[in-house]
Amino acid sequence: MMIQYLVPVVLLFMLIAASIRILPEYKRGVIFFLGRFQSVKGPGLIIVIPGIQQMSVVDLRVITMDVPEQDVISQDNVTVKVNAVLYFRVVDPEKAIIQVENFSVATSQLAQTTLRSVLGKHDLDEMLSERDKLNDDIQEIIDAQTEEWGIKVANVEIKHVDLNESMIRAIARQAEAERERRAKVIHAEGELQASKKLVEAANVMAENSAALQLRYLQTMSDMSNKNASTIVFPLPMDIMEAFRHMKASPAAQARNAGTRPDDLGEG
Repeated sequence: MMIQYLVPVVLLFMLIAASIRILPEYKRGVIFFLGRFQSVKGPGLIIVIPGIQQMSVVDLRVITMDVPEQDVISQDNVTVKVNAVLYFRVVDPEKAIIQVENFSVATSQLAQTTLRSVLGKHDLDEMLSERDKLNDDIQEIIDAQTEEWGIKVANVEIKHVDLNESMIRAIARQAEAERERRAKVIHAEGELQASKKLVEAANVMAENSAALQLRYLQTMSDMSNKNASTIVFPLPMDIMEAFRHMKASPAAQARNAGTRPDDLGEG
């Protein structure tokens, strides 16, 4: 008699044990009743009737996905290899299970195609210098398309942009030429500013003859401080005027004296 009751009791306990499911806080269970969507349950203790109900478990934590290396041709016809990392999470377990067969694979394929299409619209310089803007553009495009799958893309980061050796040398030459151009421009601007200051100084000295004499004395003082064998004789500036008159032509001297040059020759 006990055996007749023991078998059903054992089967009942086995059924109950198979029906009990426990989900942690970061997971949800999508329940299907006879193939039709019933509800989303969890976390905690869940009863699933075997054979009648089915449950698909979805992880709600942020998933880090490595986007494989992609060959990209930039807008200026430069071939580069680019890889990235994608951060996303499931916000609607129902859509993630019903709307797409495998949301992880679908998101990975979408990220690869979006990475190639977005970077192909930009030049190489933009890929290297404007990564933040490109990351935002890729994130917005992927997030808009995965919204129907119940997935939220939190962030996209471009990790590496690999160039071939010839392109690296070309970029190095370009950078060197750019530095030389900046150096020449800075030198020219310095010469321009110095010339303006010299003109201002000359105008100040022209207003007062004593300023030029003081500058002359300052120059001699600077020369005397150096350890050199140069001997400097101070020369008054008025003597230069006498030398200027001595270099005047005979015709000018004759005109100044009131005689002709022929009269000077006959004498």
